[in-house]
Amino acid sequence: MGPVLAGVLQLIALIAALALAYIPLGNYMARVYSSDKHLRVEKWIYKGIGADPNTEMRWPAYLRSVLAFSAVGVLFLYLLQRLQGILPGSLGFSSVNPAQSFNTAVSFVTNTNWQSYYGEQTMGHVVQTAGLAVQNFVSAAVGIAVAVALVRGFARSRTGELGNFWADLVRGVIRILVPLSVVAALVLVACGAIQNFSGIHEVGQFMGGHQQWNGGAVASQEAIKEVGTNGGGYFNANSAHPFENPTPFTNLFEIFLLLVIPFALTRTFGVMVGSIKQGYAILATMATIWVGFVALMMWTEFAHHGPALQIAGGAMEGKEQRIGVGASSIFAVSTTLTSTGAVDSFHSSFTGLGGGITILGMQLGEIAPGGTGSGLYGMLIMAVIAVFIAGLMVGRTPEYLGKKIGTREMKLAACYILITPALVLIFAAASMALPTPPHSMLNSGAHGFSEVLYAFTSAANNNGSAFAGLNANTDWFNTMTGLAMVLGRFLPMVFVLALAGSLAEQKPVPVTAGTLRTEKPLFTGLLVGAILIITGLTYFPALALGPLAEGLAS
Repeated sequence: MGPVLAGVLQLIALIAALALAYIPLGNYMARVYSSDKHLRVEKWIYKGIGADPNTEMRWPAYLRSVLAFSAVGVLFLYLLQRLQGILPGSLGFSSVNPAQSFNTAVSFVTNTNWQSYYGEQTMGHVVQTAGLAVQNFVSAAVGIAVAVALVRGFARSRTGELGNFWADLVRGVIRILVPLSVVAALVLVACGAIQNFSGIHEVGQFMGGHQQWNGGAVASQEAIKEVGTNGGGYFNANSAHPFENPTPFTNLFEIFLLLVIPFALTRTFGVMVGSIKQGYAILATMATIWVGFVALMMWTEFAHHGPALQIAGGAMEGKEQRIGVGASSIFAVSTTLTSTGAVDSFHSSFTGLGGGITILGMQLGEIAPGGTGSGLYGMLIMAVIAVFIAGLMVGRTPEYLGKKIGTREMKLAACYILITPALVLIFAAASMALPTPPHSMLNSGAHGFSEVLYAFTSAANNNGSAFAGLNANTDWFNTMTGLAMVLGRFLPMVFVLALAGSLAEQKPVPVTAGTLRTEKPLFTGLLVGAILIITGLTYFPALALGPLAEGLAS
């Protein structure tokens, strides 16, 4: 079997698996967030934190709860890293320095999981399990909670109440993320991923030095890393490491895990707003972009443009032999079109155009299908923009799901789509203009600029993957990427929740002959076009200086 056919067959198998999980998982999540009953363990948690899960919140209260919970998470994880040297199970590692502790704490709380350190040489068992793994669960649950609040804004009328953040958070962890992660971890262990709390082992000599490996609760962290679209690896090589991703099957299984909740949430959306077809329209938009990007990536990588790659017979540098070009292409597109950030190959080693595709995937806003929750609310914001554009074309007040899209709603949507590009371009420009930051670049020219552009695109979009080649463990990059992650996570949430509150207060608008049918293929095409055009106009100059210049020069 040729590598191209193998890649296509893996893509077909992945789509089939996602299709099988779509309806049951989507319906189940809708029931979770619509139920008025609480499990016993959930009642214990509510009692412990002093929350009343039955109290409805308006959007300011919901937002304050999100920010307060996240701030406590940052502080806890920061202190855990700073105290690592005196904690048991530290494997002899010292405390993490302040700048890197801040960066890592912010990274995992914001669901970015950007890592400017070597996991197996920096973090002990306590920090990995009690710190990083816990944030993998709760940060993903926060994203889903905000998405559900926006869905309620569309579904409800004449009320500003969006549900209860604490109930949404706890249910997301207890009823969705933990069960899926347990099953996923068992599958990974059965296929060869490690799961232990062993110390550091010397396994032999390598290039004149001693090679050492430490164990850890890798399979369980790998499971929630993918299920929660987190991406932070136990080891520096991330999902290219055989302890995290042992076989071609586990590679495909991990891609399935990182896609299954974001895609299924469109079904949850359709059920909760009372129109399954609306969920299918959003799904079709996400799937069209995802499949299109995978096809483009496979084409660029299998074509292996450039004389060096043509002589070598393929773009295999930076990719695992056991995984291959096809599966690496699917993984790269899936991880950058979601907020996962896990990698099974080095994106810096992709062809110039292939590397550009990974950057563009994040710059779309990671909405195809995006992160757990963040992908759905990002796509719904773009749907509001598309409806507004359609309204301008026909001279009619735009409506979406029975709600008028007025001046207030458009201002909030516009702020949402502008904040992340502003962060990316300003931080990248500052890094190139100042004298010290460019010293972190391994490469010069277009590829070096791509390293910096990728870093801030990844941070501000809460992706977390790295292009490789950039030394990000400096005070500048630790601080600036940390700020980009905080602002890129929580400022958009402000606009999302404010929009949800505005929509929930409206009374439904009756459907008439002039109402735009947003469940039809025509709207799907309009939405795809709006996404690509808005992103292209925003980022084209920066892409032209980096991956496009490199790709055209090959």
